Amino acid sequence: MNSAILDLAELGWSGYFAAQLDPDTPLIPARVMAVHRDRLEVLGVGLDTTIAPFIADEDDDQSHATIGDWLLLDPALGRARRLLARRSLFKRRAAGTARKLQLIAANVDTLFIVSSCNQDFNQARLERYLVLAEDAEVMPVVVLTKADLSETPEDYVHEAARLLPGLLVEIVDARDPKSTACLLPWCKKGQTVAFVGSSGVGKSTLVNTLTGGDSIVTQAIRGDDDKGRHTTTGRALHRLAAGGWLMDTPGMRELQLTDAASGIDGVFADIAALAQACRFSDCRHDGEPGCAIIAATADGPLDPDRLKRWRKLAAEEAHNNESLAERRARSKAFGKMAKSVMKAKQERREF
Repeated sequence: MNSAILDLAELGWSGYFAAQLDPDTPLIPARVMAVHRDRLEVLGVGLDTTIAPFIADEDDDQSHATIGDWLLLDPALGRARRLLARRSLFKRRAAGTARKLQLIAANVDTLFIVSSCNQDFNQARLERYLVLAEDAEVMPVVVLTKADLSETPEDYVHEAARLLPGLLVEIVDARDPKSTACLLPWCKKGQTVAFVGSSGVGKSTLVNTLTGGDSIVTQAIRGDDDKGRHTTTGRALHRLAAGGWLMDTPGMRELQLTDAASGIDGVFADIAALAQACRFSDCRHDGEPGCAIIAATADGPLDPDRLKRWRKLAAEEAHNNESLAERRARSKAFGKMAKSVMKAKQERREF
């Protein structure tokens, strides 16, 4: 990390966070710059250190400190005492079968969704990332790389732009600073951008270009299937040459949506609007009479493939929410039982 921080604004501090402080507090603000299994790297004015992982509430999945968070530290002990409320939060259901919520990043201003003009380009994957951005109320920008691999890269721009009205799409050569200059308006002092996208699309190369260094190791894609090897193994904030901060995350091959209903409705606003016109309020859009969504696919305005992708995401989100609700209910029940047992033991001792 670079400890040459002149003021908190340089780290992304704003009035939103300042309003949460007690004027008389002796605690010092610091931002989480990197997350490791057994420690957090934090940075502040005159502060550059590592601390133990911080959890504000054991019973709350969202109370774990994650990359981009602001913590208040006790300067004497070097320990975090409080987690400040976030402006934005990216989260998902953890990969695998574990029924728990995983925090990806906090307090991000812009989400760069990186894809490439080859076999990696996938509308369904882009929509997943757009749902994440929409749900977190973070501005998405689609960044397309490897235009030299396609004879018609403009076709990829068109396909990406049509996924969401007003969506910004930029084509860059990830190796060329002049080409990536179109991304600089989102990379100024105090701004935080996050990168998502599958392995092999050029995220790490783009990170190195925007940071002006080689802090991220890159590897060539496999020639047989255009798929990349994982090069990013942890989450960290990298300082940008333009003054902002870039958050790089590992390729997320198993991105499970959770608590993202508002994001789905935002990205698929056309389908959500059609649903309001269905004859029945509990219409499942699966053959019921008077279904406006089915009618729209038959008449042409709604692409049947887009409807399939919406159904898949909506079903996944509902399933994951149900799984998390069950886990939280079990956790609370266990907590109550443990407290009851401890109380009974205490009463026996007193008796």
